[in-house]
Amino acid sequence: MTKLIAICTLGLLLGISAPASAMTDAQCDDAFAKADVNKDGFIAEVEAGRYFAAHRVANKPIADGKLARDAFLTNCKADMYMTSTPEAGAPLPGANSFTETQAKDRILRAGFSDVSALSKDDKGVWRGTAMQDGKKVSVAVDFKGNIVAS
Repeated sequence: MTKLIAICTLGLLLGISAPASAMTDAQCDDAFAKADVNKDGFIAEVEAGRYFAAHRVANKPIADGKLARDAFLTNCKADMYMTSTPEAGAPLPGANSFTETQAKDRILRAGFSDVSALSKDDKGVWRGTAMQDGKKVSVAVDFKGNIVAS
């Protein structure tokens, strides 16, 4: 028990946190049902581009341009579609190695749509606009992959 407390304390001191819990089966089923707009048992990129972007970010291509329910549920339960909270102070300046396409995929994965052309500023941050909840917002992607909207 003492060892566990010491490890947890060390993790907190180093800023390491436990991963967020995976989505439940019901939450994943619900997400699939919402994404499968035409109810054919598959998700196409035009129905839910964010999930295709998540696969590109993870370097897991989707065969035949269709994401089957079983594959979606497996990846959902493994937190592939979860988005993280940006670090404090993000977007952070730094040498950004993401291409524009990679930055755009990260924005789409985070649930935004209609991402504009992006441009990298002098601090290495990709910037553009996107739609979120029916509103046009400014978006930024830093070298760590933090997504910030304003």
